[in-house]
Amino acid sequence: MYVHINDGEPFLGEVDELPDPSSQYVVFKNPRQRDGKDLRYLLSEVTSIILPWWRINYIEVMPSGEEEDVFTPFRD
Repeated sequence: MYVHINDGEPFLGEVDELPDPSSQYVVFKNPRQRDGKDLRYLLSEVTSIILPWWRINYIEVMPSGEEEDVFTPFRD
């Protein structure tokens, strides 16, 4: 998922399931920059972060590997 936060660069994060809009926060695992590097404002040992909904502008949901395999066109 690409997470777009207020006044910050978007980052990549993983979740077990889609976040519930009625929750107060969202837990992201393995947060990293879009190029895969560590986020500069987090320690390198951090494996998960908790962000309150009010800090998040929007979240882009990317397809999983299984979905890509099913819908990938194939030509000879």
